Amino acid sequence: MSRPPKLQYTEDACHGLENKDLQKNLKNLQNRFGKGAMTYWASLDDPQRRDRAKKQRMRTLENLDVALSMLATNIEKAGGHVYFAKTAEDAVNYTLRVARKNEVETVVKGKSMTSAEIGLDEALEKNDIEVVETDLGEYIVQLAEDEPSHIIAPCIHLDRQKIGRLFAEKLDIEYTDDPPTLTQAARTALRQKMLNADMGITGCNIACAATGKISLVSNEGNIRMATTMPRVHLALMGIERVAATMTEHQELLQLLTRGASLQKLSTYVSFAGGSKLADDPDGPKEFHLVVIDNGRSAILADEEFREVLTCIRCGACLNICPVYGRIGGHAYHSPYPGPIGAVVTPLLRGINKYADLCKGETLCGACLDICPVKNDLPRMLLALRRKLAYGDKKWQTRVHKPLEKWTFKLWRLLIANGPLYRLMLRCGYQLQKPFVTKEGMISKMIGPGSKWTRDRDLQPLAGESFSKRWKNRHSRRNRKSSEVGHG
Repeated sequence: MSRPPKLQYTEDACHGLENKDLQKNLKNLQNRFGKGAMTYWASLDDPQRRDRAKKQRMRTLENLDVALSMLATNIEKAGGHVYFAKTAEDAVNYTLRVARKNEVETVVKGKSMTSAEIGLDEALEKNDIEVVETDLGEYIVQLAEDEPSHIIAPCIHLDRQKIGRLFAEKLDIEYTDDPPTLTQAARTALRQKMLNADMGITGCNIACAATGKISLVSNEGNIRMATTMPRVHLALMGIERVAATMTEHQELLQLLTRGASLQKLSTYVSFAGGSKLADDPDGPKEFHLVVIDNGRSAILADEEFREVLTCIRCGACLNICPVYGRIGGHAYHSPYPGPIGAVVTPLLRGINKYADLCKGETLCGACLDICPVKNDLPRMLLALRRKLAYGDKKWQTRVHKPLEKWTFKLWRLLIANGPLYRLMLRCGYQLQKPFVTKEGMISKMIGPGSKWTRDRDLQPLAGESFSKRWKNRHSRRNRKSSEVGHG
């Protein structure tokens, strides 16, 4: 699994805030797709559709072993191969074995977050196998030697001028920032790669156990070419990406395209599940499905977090999240950005290691409102924070910030004891005086408090508490009433 040597959530979030192109593009995306999805869900002819899909997903997860066994059996009947990979390393090694067996030199890839999760591209390149992304956004990101910033819009952080300069340098074309011309240039370059590729690698949107087919959704047609032109097709899927029946599959597929891009159906929906027959004009001679666990079994076994496996990776939660909508995807250091990434990534890669992700969300609940399967991400974010606050042996989580823990314990002691609380206020009032400006605000603090005043001023503690003012005010009123009565 590919992991950054050092996570810098705060620094990268600041870079995102300073990127004007990113801010503009994210605003446009959220105004269009975020608001559009909320309007669409509110006007559904079948208001129970999302609840029904959620129940179907949870039912399949509760019987996941049966669904996966049925899927594998049906694929193998069609001449395909199924490999269950316990870890990312297992999945990578199996892919390399298939590539070596077939003397693969060039791989064309459909968009796959799972391949990024396990670090497959780097492993193939280390073994002298050329890897070419065929999704336009992913291809742009690959040429730029960058990382995707959104699930369905990987290069949203780049404007067309930057892409024009990138294509002029990498594809040796004359500079232009005209989108159709840039698209045609990418199409020309990719077409040659797909014609000569030895193996196609894709992810899997949703597999159907009953039919033994995986479905692949796109608007560009690149996936269809990447799965039919090379002689080998290898697909990667997490263990949770399976529907038990065709009815469940259809329901999820329709919710996926609506949640992702407000489409009733994507331009291309491809189905794969075996090698081509003797009289087929095209298709792979070999089909391999790699079903990847890589930490998902632990999530499945935990009733508190099992629900997150119902996610269909539509990206809708990114299109409404106020945090992602400001900082973009790079700060998450994961193939899964946004609210879904803030839950999934810590669970898959370590809660302590990715603590900033679940602590950085606002818990506003918008991600729950927009999710096609009503994934309760706010509840799970709170559960992750609880584990960071108190530790959890089951998830090998230690207390994230012991000093913070003891600070809150001290705070609880102080606010529960009247005399101590009032003493603290009097001490605080005296200690703050060197930091109060002429305007009557605290504009700079030291130590941990400096983070509060880096971007804002702080109101100083009052010399007299509200309770004391209230008591004094009513004491004066009582005295006046008493004097009037005696007079």
